[in-house]
Amino acid sequence: MGVSGEGPRRLEGGQSRCPDCGLPADRVATLEHASVLLEPDMMPLAHTVPADHRWIVLSDGRVALYGVCPPDPSQRCRIEHRLACPARPLPDLWPWLTTRRGENGRQAERRAAPEPPED
Repeated sequence: MGVSGEGPRRLEGGQSRCPDCGLPADRVATLEHASVLLEPDMMPLAHTVPADHRWIVLSDGRVALYGVCPPDPSQRCRIEHRLACPARPLPDLWPWLTTRRGENGRQAERRAAPEPPED
């Protein structure tokens, strides 16, 4: 409790505009005394977000990365705006899946290629 007896003081971040796309994003303080731009009005189930991209809102309003695997099925999280930013390329969230997609693309190209002429 604070000196005034009001309860714990919330850390305010406010809304900012993304420097890349200009859309609004929530600027929120982190445990490391920095800030992160989070996608506004979006709290997906944590198990649907890769562990190193889950931001959990703490009781004082700050956020922390939540890498617990698997998270509680009902746990909600926030995601960084950069993951949803239309002006930035999507990061490689699952390297193994990116590798698999590349291999599948090569297989599809080989199947679509015309057959060599028969002699």
